[in-house]
Amino acid sequence: MSRATQNEQLFDEMSAFNRKLRAFFDAAVREEGLTLARARALFAIARRGPLTQKDLAEELEIETPTLVRVLDGMEKQDLIQRTEDATDRRAKRIDMTPAGRDTFKRVHALAGELRGQIAEEISAEDIETALSVVRRLMRNMQQLDAGKGKS
Repeated sequence: MSRATQNEQLFDEMSAFNRKLRAFFDAAVREEGLTLARARALFAIARRGPLTQKDLAEELEIETPTLVRVLDGMEKQDLIQRTEDATDRRAKRIDMTPAGRDTFKRVHALAGELRGQIAEEISAEDIETALSVVRRLMRNMQQLDAGKGKS
């Protein structure tokens, strides 16, 4: 098999896996009353702490108007609260409410269980190899992206 064919298969398989994983996780979090977008927002806030809407949109790689709709729904569910930023009154900081933290804990545990089940019969060595490959692919992509501004 040629290198080009291997590359194509690798990217096709990674893309298919990612789509299936997102659909699988979306179905699982719906049982917690969330959408995938809301769960991703909770994970980002848990990881980075209170964020401005702009920073959260960048973190999630979505447009601000899309994020506003996600946050409106999360606020209705009492998962987040929006407050004025102390340094910029025009900006809103997003943080989890106690109910949001409880929901995050349940969804985080659920995600851990799903990851464990999906990776069940894969050796630690194979996981390390996969991590190494994905990290190298990310570095290569970041270098390509950084090189775009130089032309």
